[in-house]
Amino acid sequence: MSHTRPLKSSEWIANLLKEKITEGVWKVGDKLPSVVDLAAEFNVGRSTIREALSALKAVGMLDIRQGGGTYLKADAPVSPETGAADWISRAESLRHILEVRKVLESGCAALAARHRSEAHLECLRTILGEMETCLEDEQAGEKADIRFHLQIAEAAQNPVLTELVRTMSQRLHESMHDTRALWFYAERRSAERLLQEHTAIYEAIAAQDEQLAIARMEGHIAKVERVLYENSDSVK
Repeated sequence: MSHTRPLKSSEWIANLLKEKITEGVWKVGDKLPSVVDLAAEFNVGRSTIREALSALKAVGMLDIRQGGGTYLKADAPVSPETGAADWISRAESLRHILEVRKVLESGCAALAARHRSEAHLECLRTILGEMETCLEDEQAGEKADIRFHLQIAEAAQNPVLTELVRTMSQRLHESMHDTRALWFYAERRSAERLLQEHTAIYEAIAAQDEQLAIARMEGHIAKVERVLYENSDSVK
């Protein structure tokens, strides 16, 4: 499996903005929604929106006027084929990672439900608390997300599995930028909903319900897979 650098959240947003442009949501000369409105629509921080807009300005698609808003330029290269090959390559790499995550992490969730200790549950609760306090901080939320999934592997209490997850963690979780951005796009909701999904996974583990833990972990990752398939198929 070839290594592909994961897209940053701003790059995902730039791709989604390109999609809106190619679909004709905005016409040449139109003023785009404000940074505040776009941040609310995509459930990301304003800095992420500004980075995405700056990237599209750099390739000639947008005209950003200081204090006057952002406009779609007349010479904007809006062909649907723009960047399609690169997108498909990245999507294929991420799809492979998600397939591994679904198998590995659903198994970890099941074993964690069977073997977790009160100490493990306390660690998971602490991380959930951190997620709740940093709902508006995308970077901190991402770090807590990664630690939550790694802690589930610890709770499985299988040293071989734990070592496997830790060995693969950088590769598996370097995709977190991508998967979190896609999850937000799939849900069209806020970080509160993502916290609810993690809490539901924790509750299944706490209740020692292996099948429910598997189902909730698989469902969590499946949302990202669905959006990935829909978006990659649309550019083929």
